[in-house]
Amino acid sequence: MTGATRRGRSPEGRAEVRRDLVAAAVRLFRTRGYEETTVDDIAAAAGVGRRTFFRYFPSKEDAISPDHEVGLARIAEVFATAHPTEPTAMLVVRAGETVFQLYADDPELSVERFRLTHEVAALRDRESARVDHYRRLFTRRLRERFAGEPDGDLRAAVTGAAVVAAHNLALRAWLASGGRPDQLDDCRARFRKVVDMLPGEPAREEPALQGVTERLEAAVARLERRA
Repeated sequence: MTGATRRGRSPEGRAEVRRDLVAAAVRLFRTRGYEETTVDDIAAAAGVGRRTFFRYFPSKEDAISPDHEVGLARIAEVFATAHPTEPTAMLVVRAGETVFQLYADDPELSVERFRLTHEVAALRDRESARVDHYRRLFTRRLRERFAGEPDGDLRAAVTGAAVVAAHNLALRAWLASGGRPDQLDDCRARFRKVVDMLPGEPAREEPALQGVTERLEAAVARLERRA
C-alpha cells in the first residue's frame, strides 16, 4: 500500500492529498507553463498516481481552482437553515461571506491561483464559468424565497447578480493586493456595502432592515470576541 493510498483513507488524508495536488499544479504551471504541464506531471510531483489525480479532479484546469463545490454547499446550507423572517440583505451577505474562507485558509496559494487565472486564458474562462454557478445558485434560492411576491423572479435575479458581483470585486481586490490576512476584514467590509445597493425589501420587512449593516458588523464583532 502506497503512502498516498494510506493518506486517502481518512478525511484528513484526502484533504492532504488534495492540497498536495493543487500545490503541485500551481508550482508546475508557474515554472513549466500551463500548456506544457500534464496531469501525469502534476500527479508525480504530488507523489500520487494518475488514477489518484482523477479521483480528486476531472482535469488539470480543475486542480488550480478553489474547492467551489464546498463554497456552493456552504451557501446552500445558509439558505436552507435561515429563518423565514431574516432580512434578505443580511441573509445573502451571510451566505456570501462563507466563501471567503476558501481563500483565507491559504492566502499564499490563493494569490498564486489568482495570478495564474489572470495569465492563462483557459483558467480564466473556467473561473468565469464557476462564478456563474454562484450567481445561479443565489438566484435560484432567492426565487424560492420570493415565491408569490410581485416581481419576485426579477428581484431574485438582480439581488443574486449584485451579491456575486460585489463579492468578486472585494475578493479580487484583496487577492490583487497580496492576500494579506490583516486586510481580510477590509475585504469583507467592502463586500457588505452591497447591502445598501440591493433592491428594497417588501413593506412587511422594512423595519427589520433598518441599520442592517450596523447589526451585521456588531454580530461579527461579537463572534470575533468569542473566538
